[in-house]
Amino acid sequence: MIEVKGISKSFSGIKAVDNLDAVIQEGAVFGLIGTNGAGKSTFLRMVCGVLKPDEGTILVDGKPIFETPESKQKMFYISDEQYFFANANPIDMKRYYERVYPEFDGERFLELLKRFGLQGGRKINTFSKGMKKQLSVILGICANTKYLLCDETFDGLDPVMRQAVKGIFIKEIEERGMTPIVASHNLRELEDICDHVGLLHRGGILLSRDLEDMKLNIHKLQCVWKNPEDIEAIKQQVEVVKVEQRGSLMTITIKGSVDRIEKAVEEKEPLFYELLPLSLEEIFISETEVAGYDIKNIIL
Repeated sequence: MIEVKGISKSFSGIKAVDNLDAVIQEGAVFGLIGTNGAGKSTFLRMVCGVLKPDEGTILVDGKPIFETPESKQKMFYISDEQYFFANANPIDMKRYYERVYPEFDGERFLELLKRFGLQGGRKINTFSKGMKKQLSVILGICANTKYLLCDETFDGLDPVMRQAVKGIFIKEIEERGMTPIVASHNLRELEDICDHVGLLHRGGILLSRDLEDMKLNIHKLQCVWKNPEDIEAIKQQVEVVKVEQRGSLMTITIKGSVDRIEKAVEEKEPLFYELLPLSLEEIFISETEVAGYDIKNIIL
């Protein structure tokens, strides 16, 4: 488990991360959402021990990450701008990481290179952006670390490769309990893989929620009432977040369990109603609007 307590980091007087708290559980995919400049990369670099916070503490399995080399060996960081040695090829990088990470699986590395169609002897500086991202992911997976930190890892991958990488992540989680931490500016990119999502804005976390709990607790209700005033009675029984109306059709974002919502609605005998799940983007829009933020101006 990773415990982040009150960390802050500034560069030349500019606060990149400001008094941030977070808990990342083992064996779950933690998604960190935020625009460019929100502090995602700085946060990840502190979590993996590359940067030391100006304030606060980061504990990995109970030990401070920056001061503990064995804790750093539990981390593999895939940066947004990958670094490879000059004129190196994938086999050169394999040899390097075999020295850094004792559990590095060389045989699997060669197998994944072949599966992804990457040539082990070809110089990496001739690879496309997507190919470099694929190589970084393969190196990260084969390092066999407990935690895999990914900064905009899916950016630059085509849809087929994105699904392939997500499939590998899921397999690693199931088979050896790997914990991926995935930072992105794209909500839709993380919706089908994350267990827990945090929204980072201006160096602090606006919102941190378990994704399944969020989906179970908030719904979209579409209905046509016999009496338009019935919505006021509904508001007395459940938490109504937002109401939109087009003609006689009313769309309501509403919090609560399905049973409680259905009971409240059916008591008013509407002409029509149906409960629909919300997308991750719709959930975050609703949650942040309640907190006084307009996510549409924060996340594209």
